[in-house]
Amino acid sequence: MDLDVQHDESEGRYYAVIDGREAVCEYGPAGEGKLNFFHTYVPPELRGRGIADDLVRHALDDVIARGYKVIPSCWFVRAYIERHGKYKAALG
Repeated sequence: MDLDVQHDESEGRYYAVIDGREAVCEYGPAGEGKLNFFHTYVPPELRGRGIADDLVRHALDDVIARGYKVIPSCWFVRAYIERHGKYKAALG
């Protein structure tokens, strides 16, 4: 799925609106040059379509490109990084 992911930096979240519903990946500061991804949510009726994977991939690619290290306190983000080894180097 090709999501139109938006970044709301002031709110610390990446999000996409699908079928009028919002999926979100939230983060906050975690020290110098680090961001803590603490919550990922996809509405139940949208689950099973790869939306969370696409959202997290987009968020990680963006923050890594901007030079941040990642702390994955959200279980889904942590599992995504485990499944996609290229992101392990960005762990903070």
